[in-house]
Amino acid sequence: MIQPHAKIIALVGLAGSGKSSAVEYFTKKGIPKIYFGGVIYKAMEEAGIEPTWDNQQKFREEIRRREGKDFVVKRIVKSAHDLIDAGQKLIVLDGLYTWSEYKILKHEFPGQMSVIAVVTPKHLRYQRMAKRPERPMQPREVDQRDWSEIENLEKGGPIAIADYFVTNDRGLDELYAQLEAVTHHEHFCKAPEQC
Repeated sequence: MIQPHAKIIALVGLAGSGKSSAVEYFTKKGIPKIYFGGVIYKAMEEAGIEPTWDNQQKFREEIRRREGKDFVVKRIVKSAHDLIDAGQKLIVLDGLYTWSEYKILKHEFPGQMSVIAVVTPKHLRYQRMAKRPERPMQPREVDQRDWSEIENLEKGGPIAIADYFVTNDRGLDELYAQLEAVTHHEHFCKAPEQC
């Protein structure tokens, strides 16, 4: 059972929303993250599959069909318990995707997990995705990815039911200010320098 003082922040958002920047806000403060995509990348490596975005998307859907919708989250739960058992008080989950994962995490860590959705107007997400140095995407590709993640991976549920929404449309300083407000409201950190 989770220690009552341990807290988990799960960050959700569509591609180009700035979720990685939000994760970085916490990791810069020394808060460990558990990366959902890392589970997929490791499984792809073990299967000898090149880690391109197209391959990752297909593999993510296929492995959940083959191994079950809890394939990734089972490994995330174990990693979270390992960190908590080692005395970690706050953990960030990077990349919560599916409704099934959300329900499992809420059950596994009752009252301990808060979900923060990073939302951004679509036109800004298009711009950001086109400028990415790694895996740039055109608006049509962004739409296809959104639809695939919403329809095949149930990604809309965790975003819709998030505990907090931060809007990332005015730069990092504003995003960080919103995240700071959430962390202080939730009392995630015992000392100001932690958050």
